[in-house]
Amino acid sequence: MASAPPITQNPDVRFLGKLLGDVIRAYGGEQLFRRIEYIRSVSVDRARGIAGADAIDAGLEALNLDDTLAFVRGFMLFSMLANLAEDRQGIAAEPDADMAHALDRLEKQGIGKDRILGLLERSLIVPVLTAHPTEVRRKSMIDHRNRIAELMLQRDAGAGETQDGDLIEEAIVRQIALLWQTRALRRERLYVADEIDTALAYLRDVLLPTLPALYARWDRALGHRAPSFLRLGNWIGGDRDGNPNVKADSLRLVLAKSAEAVLGYYLSAIHELGAELSISTELAPVDDALGALAEEAHDPGRNRDDEPYRRALTGIYARLAATFQTIVGHAPPRPARVNADGYPDPQALRHDLATLAHALGEQGSGSLKSGGALGRLIRAIDTFGFHLATLDLRQNADVHERVVAELLKVAGVEADYLALEEKDRIATLRRELAHGRPLSSDWGDYSDETKTELAILRAAAEAHRLYGPGCIRIYNISKSESVSDMLEVNTLLKEVGLYRPAIEEGAAPQAAIMAVPLFETIGDLENAPQVMTDWFALPEIAALAKARGHQEVMVGYSDSNKDGGYLTSVWSLHQASRALAPVFDKAGVAMQLFHGRGGAVGRGGGSSFAAILAQPPGTVQGRIRITEQGEVIAAKYGTRESAATNLEAMASATLLASLEEPKLSEKDYDRFAAAMAQISDTAFHAYRDLVYGDDAFRTFFRQITPLTEIAGLKIGSRPASRTKSDRIEDLRAIPWVFSWAQARIMLPGWYGVGAGLSGFGDMGLLREMLEAWPFLAATLANMEMVLAKSDMKIAAHYLPLVEDKAMGERFFGRIRDGWQQTHDCLLAVTRQTRLLEKHPTLDASIRLRLPYIEPLNLLQVELLKRHRAGEEDARIKEGIELSINAIATALRNSG
Repeated sequence: MASAPPITQNPDVRFLGKLLGDVIRAYGGEQLFRRIEYIRSVSVDRARGIAGADAIDAGLEALNLDDTLAFVRGFMLFSMLANLAEDRQGIAAEPDADMAHALDRLEKQGIGKDRILGLLERSLIVPVLTAHPTEVRRKSMIDHRNRIAELMLQRDAGAGETQDGDLIEEAIVRQIALLWQTRALRRERLYVADEIDTALAYLRDVLLPTLPALYARWDRALGHRAPSFLRLGNWIGGDRDGNPNVKADSLRLVLAKSAEAVLGYYLSAIHELGAELSISTELAPVDDALGALAEEAHDPGRNRDDEPYRRALTGIYARLAATFQTIVGHAPPRPARVNADGYPDPQALRHDLATLAHALGEQGSGSLKSGGALGRLIRAIDTFGFHLATLDLRQNADVHERVVAELLKVAGVEADYLALEEKDRIATLRRELAHGRPLSSDWGDYSDETKTELAILRAAAEAHRLYGPGCIRIYNISKSESVSDMLEVNTLLKEVGLYRPAIEEGAAPQAAIMAVPLFETIGDLENAPQVMTDWFALPEIAALAKARGHQEVMVGYSDSNKDGGYLTSVWSLHQASRALAPVFDKAGVAMQLFHGRGGAVGRGGGSSFAAILAQPPGTVQGRIRITEQGEVIAAKYGTRESAATNLEAMASATLLASLEEPKLSEKDYDRFAAAMAQISDTAFHAYRDLVYGDDAFRTFFRQITPLTEIAGLKIGSRPASRTKSDRIEDLRAIPWVFSWAQARIMLPGWYGVGAGLSGFGDMGLLREMLEAWPFLAATLANMEMVLAKSDMKIAAHYLPLVEDKAMGERFFGRIRDGWQQTHDCLLAVTRQTRLLEKHPTLDASIRLRLPYIEPLNLLQVELLKRHRAGEEDARIKEGIELSINAIATALRNSG
């Protein structure tokens, strides 16, 4: 194996690392600094392969508990600052993953802008923020990090001091010192309200101002105003699957705070426009529409008599302030000058602002008409409405069937719905959906579960009336297995008027919220095409879908991976997507796939750009939604610059995936698919045999990883497991992946693949597939990153945590052999002599971090031993949780 080249360190890493060292020396003392520096240098020497480094005492044993906590914080902060430095240098950004390159690439293939604009007219791209808990850092830490990023931008621009007069470098040191002295761990478990506030910080402070600026760039590139095809989604406060803490009040809270944020943004923008648009009738003509709007404002300020734009904006502000009062429930911070009635909907507000834009365009060369603050505000209204981000609802199908069963029983319609076979369930539900009679009654005796679900649906109906239909459009159904699972949701929506039967014969029913199946397990994904075929076979559903124009299907990466392993998961998702396309074509309905991706590769993580390009031909067509979870939200959307980069990558990849001709002929695809089916089958059986073939494996997993300790972290409002059992089947996918990552095994991202590749035998065909097939290229590239971050030597240090030594050696031996087999097969297929040889930037990024992760792992193991032996010193538990935090920060996409 070839030796890795020396790492050329990012200059920002050196700069920020030096400042961190200065802060540790100043606030922790010279002795602590020297101990941390010694451990760091020894670990770096060992990672570089310097002769004799393995024989040097690492210095970890000399740390007392107080020093251990300080050491872990220091290494965590270094990783955090290194992440920032790499983000600033575009390490995470992919080459050519932007709209300009996509348009150029399409133009070279003869695809003109008219065709692109035609696609965008029917497109919808949505990143959906979720509360899945893998973000271990407190928001206070992230805020300091973002302030450092802002200061570094000023430093780049050559500024010596801030606008407030502070020297730039001193201001950066101040933020690092604050980081050093900020508690990294949460004391209390997060509540849903906390998760809502965190999500809103990204939506309000970063994404809200970023998207209009991005659209302005895209409009220039297209030479035409594009429709608002990229919007924001959120399911924090609406996702109830396994989270009993999400109730009707949660839904009301997130929608109210979202509306307050976006309306407040509009009010501030209108106020600023009033300062800007000082145009006088003495110097410029005024068209009739603007004049009428100015008169309607009844602005009492006589000094503005000759300034129609300012008078019109006074009226617009007053109307929007009244809207704010109605929707939010209190007056805005800046009162209006006049009284006015509120706007009935965002379109009415947009109409008034468009009147200003039209009047500006009539003057001179029309240079005032488009762009600028007014143009960005109009774009924001088109994109965000009065709701900011569309909120998804989600609940488990098992809950729906229990609630519907109770409603049917209490109403005297069906005594035992749960005992019915699928065809009888469908018949019963279709009868209920054919008329407007409600099932529920104010005098019915219902369980708490049914009352809670009905309360949430009533809150959703109330939200539609208050914020408009854009506030909630999707109802995701976890554990979807059948048509009745979707009909049950429509039955519940009918109870609150969000599903309305067809009034006239031959007409389509109406559904203000779409029932969306989530296919999660390998079996569910295989059955998805038949379920959707049966769904569209119902005449009323076919009419509803055609009237809407599209139907969404959600595919889950996390549970399919836990069920069948990495390779079978991604292949099953690919096959299901491909098999669904002709089902939708036959139904005459556009397909919209919602990809439930996590941060780690084992949960669908990796490059969004590459993942979208690797989708089967015909399955994107301009419409895609993707979940953004945990630590990935801060990484992608922590600053406006990173948000713009990642949103543009998502948009450009969607364009390319929708419009480019398939890279493979049908004949080649059939060859490749047959090979992949064989490889996947072998990988599946290898994975299932390890994970589910012996009940003792669940004990091994829980003891060799810090799963139990992770469950104690205050990082989310959702329980770690769906039930009280210790079965892997009942464990949520997030702690499953997160725990393996902490122990540096990262099993969900690679196990079984080596067996599949080695058992195939035709290396020439594998290499041909890798070169010609984006799906396999993306699959192996993501796995290669996981292999590079895993480390069986480090993982072996966790083995003594397993109480049954023979059992531990048996399972770990299989894992270690599987890793080596996967590693060797990958290098053979990719024709490399070492991991990431062909990806030097990513290679350098990972190898820069490894010396800082190894001591953290070793300390974590020792602390876990002491904790599990019954030592009660609170610093031990704190040290474990800090080490989890630090390792997750260094690995970046660990959950």
